[in-house]
Amino acid sequence: MTSMRDLASGTTDERDETLRRQAAELERLRAEVAAWRKRYEKGEKRDIAFTNSEGEVEPLYTALDTVGEGVPDESLPGAYPFTRGIHPTGYRGKLWTMRQFAGFGSAADTNARFKFLLEHGQTGLSTAFDFPTLMGYDSDHPRSEGEVGKTGVAISSLADMETLFDGIPLDQVSTSMTINGPAVILFCFYVAAAERQGVPSTKLRGTVQNDILKEYMAQHAWCYPIEPALRLIVDLFQWGAEHAPLWNTVSISGYHIREAGSTAAQELAFTLADGFTYVERGIARGLDVDAFAPRLSCFFDIHNDFFEELAKLRAARRIWARHMRDRYGAKDPRSWMLRFHSQTAGVTLTAQQPMNNVVRVAYQAMAAVLGGTQSLHTNSMDETLALPTEEAVQVALRTQQLLAYETGVPNVIDPLGGSYYVEALTDRLEREAEEIFQQIDEVGGVVSGLEQGWFQRKIAESAARQQWEIEQHRRVVVGVNEFVTDEPELTIPLLRVGEDTTILQRERLSTLRKTRDNDLVQRRLAELTTAAATDANLIPHILECARAYCTLYEIRAAMEAVFGAYREPVFF
Repeated sequence: MTSMRDLASGTTDERDETLRRQAAELERLRAEVAAWRKRYEKGEKRDIAFTNSEGEVEPLYTALDTVGEGVPDESLPGAYPFTRGIHPTGYRGKLWTMRQFAGFGSAADTNARFKFLLEHGQTGLSTAFDFPTLMGYDSDHPRSEGEVGKTGVAISSLADMETLFDGIPLDQVSTSMTINGPAVILFCFYVAAAERQGVPSTKLRGTVQNDILKEYMAQHAWCYPIEPALRLIVDLFQWGAEHAPLWNTVSISGYHIREAGSTAAQELAFTLADGFTYVERGIARGLDVDAFAPRLSCFFDIHNDFFEELAKLRAARRIWARHMRDRYGAKDPRSWMLRFHSQTAGVTLTAQQPMNNVVRVAYQAMAAVLGGTQSLHTNSMDETLALPTEEAVQVALRTQQLLAYETGVPNVIDPLGGSYYVEALTDRLEREAEEIFQQIDEVGGVVSGLEQGWFQRKIAESAARQQWEIEQHRRVVVGVNEFVTDEPELTIPLLRVGEDTTILQRERLSTLRKTRDNDLVQRRLAELTTAAATDANLIPHILECARAYCTLYEIRAAMEAVFGAYREPVFF
């Protein structure tokens, strides 16, 4: 949009030409807004009053509302490049999914927590698995000792998955599963559990994280070397496009990259670079990009810098749209639309003065919503100390509900769009991400960069700098390096997971191995190993193993016999 500065300078003829250009630009914008308005009016809206204390608010504000104030060019919601959001109705059509991460102890324990959350207004489920499950080990494996059910729910077979979702109709709920190394195995357990309920895979809605590249980069929960791991991800792209069209087959995750210490720009660039790598692998398999790209989604960390975080989300949509359309030739607008889940930053929670975490989470949640997230998890105040209690989870969920229903924030689409600061941050983060993409290309791409330890070193350098800033009091952490009290620390109730889960899981696995058809189990595992040595899509074979009640580690081992196990090189 032409600025007032342009009108204040130049000759009369130049000013006249500037006015003509401005009038043309405004006319173009009016036409675009009119076209958007038609789409908006056709969209479904919630039956409530969209008002503030002064009266009704418009669903969208553009330069037409601030003519002469130098507002830069801006796209519109639901239109390429989706800077302002992927839906023309924003949150007026549908609020973000409130998806609290949950999982601890046994499948029965977590099933009860799921039902508690649903009864209190949660609109989607998000499953946290314990560390043995994340690494592909059964609960009775020697390497699981002392870890069963401690950081999430223990799932070792289809039987556990059936218990986990007992009484929860899987065609009526959206489920997210945070699992990566053995992700395809847990997904097949879920599909088989749905089948036991009479629900076909075509009706399942949700997401499996399945982002192995960031595991090598930041979180370190892996099973196989990089290349066979990428094969399994593309296998799921291919199978899911036909058999689970409503399921997001990967959630490209910046969350763990940021939690490990990256900057916002690094999180943005590394995450999208991982995503582009998956797209390239799918295309190399011979898949039509528009057959699988619409089911790709992302997962971002929402850190403390309010404006930087929401600008990061705006930049992410714009970068993804441009690369998918112009670089990868996607023609379906759904392939250009970046959909993402957000979670408030666990790394910002403090053990000191834990009630402060409620406030941190509330601001982070608002940044996610102002950035246009599709779903959101708000951390509980006690998560730096233990798995959250029901009381802490309820406060975290109520934080989202207050934001949704009392603040008025969802009434206007991208309300900070046009802010000089927000637009400048959005542009800056986009530029920095593109510069990082060039650096990644220079080291040979994402896989080569991982093998050289380039990503790992970049994250470690950033983390060390941030820690130094905190220790030098250059970065204030309230209650930790400033505003420290000499009074006794406020204590809050904590959830403790005992060893009963380990005993229960061992008993359940023993019973399972005695009662299942072990001849069928051995046949299915042998068929999977044979298929792994070919170019066959492995998802049907893994699903047959799941249906036969093969255990998690048995399935992992059947493929490991061909793929081998990943061992991280020493980079530091």
